[in-house]
Amino acid sequence: MIRLAFLALSASSVIVIAALAQLTPYAWWALLVVAPLIGLGLVDMTQREHAIRRNFPLVGHGRYILEAIRPEIMQYFIEQNHDGRPVNRELRSLVYQRAKGELDTLPFGTQRDVYEPGYEWMDHSLNAHLVAHDFVPPRVRIGGPHCTQPYDASVLNISAMSYGSLSSRAVLALNGGAREGGFFHNTGEGGVSPYHLEPGGDLCWQIGTGYFGCRAADGGFDPESFRAKATLPQIKLIEVKLSQGAKPGHGGILPAGKVTEEISQIRGVPMGQDVLSPPGHRAFNTPVGLLEFCHQLRTLSGGKPVGFKLCVGHHHEFLAICKAMVDTGLTPDFIAVDGGEGGTGAAPLEFSNRVGAPLTDGLIFVHNALTGFGLRGDIKIIASGKILSGFHIAQRLALGADLCNSARGMMFALGCIQALRCNSNHCPTGVATQDPGLVVGLDVAHKTARTAQYHKETVLAFYELIGAAGLHDPDDLRPHHVHRRINRHVVRDYSQLYDWLTPGELLGDDVPQAWRPALARAQAGSFTAAA
Repeated sequence: MIRLAFLALSASSVIVIAALAQLTPYAWWALLVVAPLIGLGLVDMTQREHAIRRNFPLVGHGRYILEAIRPEIMQYFIEQNHDGRPVNRELRSLVYQRAKGELDTLPFGTQRDVYEPGYEWMDHSLNAHLVAHDFVPPRVRIGGPHCTQPYDASVLNISAMSYGSLSSRAVLALNGGAREGGFFHNTGEGGVSPYHLEPGGDLCWQIGTGYFGCRAADGGFDPESFRAKATLPQIKLIEVKLSQGAKPGHGGILPAGKVTEEISQIRGVPMGQDVLSPPGHRAFNTPVGLLEFCHQLRTLSGGKPVGFKLCVGHHHEFLAICKAMVDTGLTPDFIAVDGGEGGTGAAPLEFSNRVGAPLTDGLIFVHNALTGFGLRGDIKIIASGKILSGFHIAQRLALGADLCNSARGMMFALGCIQALRCNSNHCPTGVATQDPGLVVGLDVAHKTARTAQYHKETVLAFYELIGAAGLHDPDDLRPHHVHRRINRHVVRDYSQLYDWLTPGELLGDDVPQAWRPALARAQAGSFTAAA
């Protein structure tokens, strides 16, 4: 709309000047002002680096002018969360710089209050070693004993974001970045779209409660349509979504009016009807059923890695899944742990702020539970939630994860400015909107390169941290490597802050007291707590 308004205003200005020139020749002097502005606006519309300028010619320069005068002005005007707290501009700027290949160092030393409670850091070593810039990071193999097509993953990947929540160009750019950078792209529960497949990047196909892309006519799971897509070469992993950090335990409805012909085909849903994503799955309703469903998906896909994603809720329910693993011998190849602080385009305030365990708590619990049941060696853990920097990766691996997924960081790499319009279809950068007039501003080739660059520099920064700590492999990271300030005078490392189980500790008679109530309520045959 702004692009059309600019063109109309430009044409009108020239016509008005020409008409006035019939009365006085001095009117032509107005072109000295108007012509450069029109020229600048045309440059804005045709350049491909800045979506804001492309979508809002001339007007978009206001953002950069304010930022150039004083960054805090930008923070006040466009960087406020709903509760008034400023977002972390430092981390967002870091992502922008890395995505653009710009200098990402900071002047004047640490820009944080290191004595503030909650401040965290890693210790360095006098035996530190340098990581070459052309260093090729090792991969993390995902695939347990039942998997015949294991996948070697990057330590950082793209978290679940559906086409529909994101624009077609955003999905194309993300998957293109995954192809160039050698990492996987989670489709989100909206199904595998042509925009996921066209670039050729590795995919993790997420199967949600709506079974989009493998949905039967009655809304249940359709094995044959799943098989047809799951065997595509781009799909490397399958993820069953149990719950999402931003709104765990909450389903959703896509109104019939929003079901376009394209979405109908992608999601496998009929036109003219509301599309229900219920809170729970229809394909199973017990822990054993979940594991059998994962095994079925693994078989139908030809032996590809299959896992599930959850935000930790009732502890006895996850322990019930662990008991079912021990009883049946069926295990997932990976478990993705989402934090209750995770983001989404739209979620009820109560669910976004007050439901689900934060990532740190959920991650430690899942790692400990699997370790306590002697299952940890066969199952990889993926951490997902506000991961933007190399230090964030180190934090999560020190707490028990094997690799990480990021949504927020990848959106920043695409040019997201946190305008907080994701749920309104008015995203000014063309990332989280289906408005054709805004989507056109996102240049796929340019953002593809930025996504790959951000990933490369962040993974390199992570390995530089590993080297600075005197370690040679991410597997060497332990809880004692990360410290947290409790107050001005007290510091603890993760090994002191949290309890850590030993392998098999939950299988014997000497179960730690803190685990006994939930363990007693857990039953492999039901998610319902035992009496």
